Amino acid sequence: MGPAVQDVLRFTATGRADHLAAYLAGVDLPEEAAAIREALHAKGWSDTAVVDNDTFALLRAGTDRDFGVAVVCGAGINCVGVAPDGTHLRFPALGRITGDWGGGQELAEEALWWAVRAEDGRGDATALSVAAATHFGLPDATAVAARFHLGTLPAGRMHELVTLLFSVAADGDRVAQSVVLRQADEIVLLVSTTVRRLGMEATPVDVVLGGGVLGGRDRILLDPLTIRLREAVPMARATVLSTPPVVGAVLLGLEQVWGRRPTPDPVGLEDALRRARAGIEAAPTFARSAPRGEP
Repeated sequence: MGPAVQDVLRFTATGRADHLAAYLAGVDLPEEAAAIREALHAKGWSDTAVVDNDTFALLRAGTDRDFGVAVVCGAGINCVGVAPDGTHLRFPALGRITGDWGGGQELAEEALWWAVRAEDGRGDATALSVAAATHFGLPDATAVAARFHLGTLPAGRMHELVTLLFSVAADGDRVAQSVVLRQADEIVLLVSTTVRRLGMEATPVDVVLGGGVLGGRDRILLDPLTIRLREAVPMARATVLSTPPVVGAVLLGLEQVWGRRPTPDPVGLEDALRRARAGIEAAPTFARSAPRGEP
C-alpha cells in the first residue's frame, strides 16, 4: 500500500492529502481498523482517514444507491449490507471459526480433499484426481497435496485448483458440481440473511458480487446462483462487478470530503464522482480481473 500512496502524494502540492479512504481486505474487526488507522496517522499521509473493509468499496462501486448488499468471493468470502436508514450489517469473516465457507482458498482445498479421497477409496470417484495430477505434472493428487505441504509447490499456486474445479464441474463431474453448487448456496445464504436481518425483504435492493471467483463469470456457478438468489430474494437485482472496487473507495472518499464542507455543492460532487469513475475505469492498470481464488 505504501508505494501506491507515495506515488499519488507526489502529485499534491504539499506531499500530503486532505483525506485518505482505505477500504482493505482483511479489515474485519474494529480492532484491526483502529490499528491500521493509527498506523496511517503515524505515516502522516493525510489529515484524516477512514479505514474499513473492502466490501464497502465493492458495494459503492456497484451501485449509486446509498443502500444494498455486497458479497466478495475472492481468496475468502465476505458480505456487507446497508439498509435505507443507514444501518450496517456485516460478518466477522475470519474463516471457518466464524461460520464462513467458500472463497478461493476453501474451494481449492475442497477440490484437493475430494481428489485425494477418491484415490485412496474414502470418497466418490471424481475427475478432480486426474485433473490435479496432470495440471501439476505429478503422478497423483496425493503427491500434489504432499508438495503443497512441503512447500515445493508454493501456496500461491493453490488458486489454480479453483480453475480446475470449475472446468471439471463444467464437464459434468458430479463431485465438482456439488462443490460449486455449495458455493452458490453460501452466497445466496449470505445475501438472504443480510436482507432479512436488515428488514429489506420488500425493498428492491442491489446485490453487488465481486472478487476473483465471481469475477470469472463461470456459468457453472452464476447460472444456479442467479436462479437460487431470485427464489430466495425476489426483490434483489444482482450484478457481477466489472468495475475495479478501488472506484468505490474513491467515490466514498469524495463523498466524505464533500460532507465536511460548510456549504454542500451536490452538483460539484456529482461531477467529481462522474469524472473519478470515468478516469479510473479507463486506466489500463485495472483492465485485468483477478484470477479465480484471489481477491
